[in-house]
Formats: sequence, structure tokens, C-alpha cells
Amino acid sequence: MVKASYEEAYANISEVIYQAVLNPHLDKDTLIQICDASKQNSFAGLCTNLSYLSIARERLGSKSPTKLISVIAFPFGFIPTYNKLKEAEYAIEKGAEELDLVPNYFALKEGKIETFGKEINQISELGIPVRVILDGNTLLTSSKLSLAINASIEAGATGIQLGNGFGPPLTKNQTQKVAEIVKNRFSIKAVGGIKTFDQAIEIIEAGSTYIGTSLGIEIFQEQKKKGQ
Repeated sequence: MVKASYEEAYANISEVIYQAVLNPHLDKDTLIQICDASKQNSFAGLCTNLSYLSIARERLGSKSPTKLISVIAFPFGFIPTYNKLKEAEYAIEKGAEELDLVPNYFALKEGKIETFGKEINQISELGIPVRVILDGNTLLTSSKLSLAINASIEAGATGIQLGNGFGPPLTKNQTQKVAEIVKNRFSIKAVGGIKTFDQAIEIIEAGSTYIGTSLGIEIFQEQKKKGQ
């Protein structure tokens, strides 16, 4: 799915929710509860870190509609490509079905687009879908945004994640700007300050395919109450 249907999302928000499980201070019981709820609610995905992957894979099972995603080099990408590849290989070994990759922002900043894209391509060639995390707070006001998106597409990424969960909430206008550049060529996952059902729908309507949030369960429950 490249572009989400506003009507479908409004009817069943779970299909566009990527539940984030990135809090480093979770206990095991809470992690299990979130995984079980994500599976029960048929969320599109559950995104977590390398440390939680094994437990998440076990709880989701092998036939879950909820895909298991691992972040790579999160949140800043300040490790060499070799290390990112090792993280990605470990994630795949532990059952990750997709990767959310923090790219080489320094190469992008320096205009080294070939270097930026080569790293994405190397990880994409490992065989599972790769989504490139772009820091919306910085790149949305930068001339590098289009370069980063186009290079990610050319390198074989299957989507981008707009935002990393830090900083101010993502806006409808920011999402629209990115959607205009992407032009339905790959998926968009919007992340950052999405806490309510109405916010989620607004971002989907603006052109995002999915939303990433730590409050997916609450948003799903809010939709259920609206439908009663």
C-alpha cells in the first residue's frame, strides 16, 4: 500500500497504525501487553529495538497480520555502514520483517548523495523492506529533502518515515509537502506527536500511508468509542 485510503482508515484505523515500542525503560510484562494488544487489534506493524525483538517475535507469532519492524542505528545514525549492516543482519535473524533505517545524515548534509544512497542500497539488498527515517524537523526546511527522498527511492527503499518522534508534532502541511515530493512512488509513515484518532486521520488525509505512534492502542480504542 503506497497511499492509504482516508475512508478505509476512518473505518479501521488499525490498518494504518505502526505501534512504536521504543521506550528503553519498559519492563517485560508491559512489553508483552503491548505486543499482544497490537496483534489482537491487527495493527499494520509493531516497531521496536534490537533488544526487544526476540520477545516481540515470540508474542506476535509466525502468522500475525502485524509485521515486526526493527529500527537500525536509531535515533541519529551515528555509526558506520558496517555496523548498520550488522544490526540489520541481527534484526533479520531475530525475525524482523521490515527495517526502519536512520541514514547517513552527514553525507546528505555534505551533498554526498551517492554515499547516502549506497548505504541504503546495501541494507536494502539484505532482502527485506527498508524504510528510511528522515528527520522532519530539520529536512522539511532544507533543500536536501527532495534529494533524500529521491535517493532513497533509487537505492531501493520501500518507504520513508517522516520524523523520529523527537521535537514538535508533525503537521498536516508538512505531511502534504512530503507527499507532493513522493508522488505515490513509495510509502510514507508519519511519526511525531500523533496522540488522537482525529490527528491520525488528518495525517492520513494529508497523504501519509501509515502513522507511527506509541499510543496506537489508545487511538484504536478512541475509534471504537466513536463508532458506538
